[in-house]
Amino acid sequence: MDVRNDLRNIAIIAHVDHGKTTLVDQLLKQSGIFRANQEVAERVMDSNDLERERGITILSKNTAVIYQDTKINIVDTPGHADFGGEVERILMMVDGVLLLVDAFEGCMPQTRFVLKKALGLGKKPVVVVNKIDRPGARPAEVVDEVLDLFIELGANDDQLEFPVVYASGRDGYATLDPAVPGKDMKPLFDMILKEVPAPTGELNGPTQVLFSNVDYDDYVGRIGIGRVERGEVHDGENVVLCHRDGTTKNVRVVKLYQFEGLKRVEVESAKLGDIVAVSGITDLNIGETICSPDCIEPLPFVKIDEPTVSMIFMVNNSPFAGREGKYVTSRNLRDRLFKEVETNVAMRVEETDTTEAFKVSGRGELHLSILIEQMRRQGYEFQVSSPQVIYKEIDGKRCEPIELLMIEVPDNYVGVVMEKLGSRKAEIVNMGTRDTGVTHLEFKIPARGLMGYRQEFLSDTNGNGIMNNVFDCYEPYKGDLQSRQQGSLIAHEAGETTGYGLWQAQDRGRMFVGPGLEVYEGMIVGVSPKSEDIVVNVCKKKHVTNTRAAGSDEALKLVPPSILSLEQCLEFIKDDELVEVTPKSIRMRKKILDKETRMKMASRKK
Repeated sequence: MDVRNDLRNIAIIAHVDHGKTTLVDQLLKQSGIFRANQEVAERVMDSNDLERERGITILSKNTAVIYQDTKINIVDTPGHADFGGEVERILMMVDGVLLLVDAFEGCMPQTRFVLKKALGLGKKPVVVVNKIDRPGARPAEVVDEVLDLFIELGANDDQLEFPVVYASGRDGYATLDPAVPGKDMKPLFDMILKEVPAPTGELNGPTQVLFSNVDYDDYVGRIGIGRVERGEVHDGENVVLCHRDGTTKNVRVVKLYQFEGLKRVEVESAKLGDIVAVSGITDLNIGETICSPDCIEPLPFVKIDEPTVSMIFMVNNSPFAGREGKYVTSRNLRDRLFKEVETNVAMRVEETDTTEAFKVSGRGELHLSILIEQMRRQGYEFQVSSPQVIYKEIDGKRCEPIELLMIEVPDNYVGVVMEKLGSRKAEIVNMGTRDTGVTHLEFKIPARGLMGYRQEFLSDTNGNGIMNNVFDCYEPYKGDLQSRQQGSLIAHEAGETTGYGLWQAQDRGRMFVGPGLEVYEGMIVGVSPKSEDIVVNVCKKKHVTNTRAAGSDEALKLVPPSILSLEQCLEFIKDDELVEVTPKSIRMRKKILDKETRMKMASRKK
């Protein structure tokens, strides 16, 4: 076995918001990748607009730094469970992981999720307790929590002997003693070189590269990102591509790249352990191997968790269809969805019995809503149904996905949270209190019980609660749940909303639209506190009379409308409602726009 001591491959894994991307910023800055006078954006790794706006990492990113003549390839991974498909694949490319844990929050659901995957693949962990400069930080307790989590997840003896580094990503230092602040990231770099195993294998064996990711470039087409598992690969070399279905194909490596800082740099060759990007292979997919023609041995690939939530994406057929979007036909929609599945391995797209609709399944509501938001920004116009959980038949029983839900709330809100979750079939598995007057709750809850709860949770706790969830397992069906208690306020006719019409309608419930907005019959314009839907005329004009009474023309006081985000709309809609998504607007509507037809259908069901 050959060992490459001049190289280390690591992935940074952590719960969302524990500071992965900020820490990578500091590693890049302190390794001298940027010029002294170069302006560098905050969270430089979050490269697309959505990631920067939301402050979350959606796609994994590759970067590399040089420290003491050793190249360290770093992969920044997403923290949300919905992008877990990304994390699982990335772990195939690395030999060790930096497990980042917030010094105040401690172990969270994602910490558990990503660590379980890393330990299962036998990766060597280095624990980094981040944000030690934060008020209320409790580094020593957090290390104990991490140890408990390792034991609970069945870590082996070697993995249990994990090294710990304390850091502040924001202030740019690492230290081995939390009481003594450090000066720079040197202790962390040294720990990576000392603890993360160097790549091993056959340096002179036949070529073998396993692809764990696929990127796309408008100029060069598909780019496969993977790791050289054996031998060397050269620019312009003829190789054999082994597809996952067992078929093979002769292809050529047109261009070969490696990562340096944030750039892809063209190279002539790469050898065992290097993380490379390859262009020129048109039908390359994730999980496939390229081999030397005289030794065709495909590598096994990690099994990706199945999707748990599905939605129907369909062509927009509302009265406003085609006004705002650039891509509006079923063919546009089909091409875009099938293109997404090529790089998004945790997502599935199926054709339905009509050419106008497609069933899209993903890892959670966030996973699907990010896709919707990306398509919207690319000029697509379409409609989506409410999210539905995917049931499975196990041992002859109907089973549903169960989530592990972790909640932290101030003590005085515990009662209302327990009551609400009880009605959603949640079972409490753990409860503890922190010194700061905060209670930590853990529940197991059906995935459908969580749908539409986040908004309610924020209003119940006045925005003081934190909730996180991660897929746990499939369990037998838990019984029926109460659906949304409130009804919808529905526009009576097409037209433009008026102040007078809204003023009359606002007594019926909370409005989602303001004056001067175009609406159509059957569009949802507000929410009613009663359980049934109410039709309101928001386009009503005031009748003109020739008598003038004192005070009759006083200004109408309108309550400001609640503008819902895309996620809130998806959580709000019922089974007989849709969300219409265009590059400029997000509207909610009834599936059947005409009031009389809706009434007839409802009476038939009864």
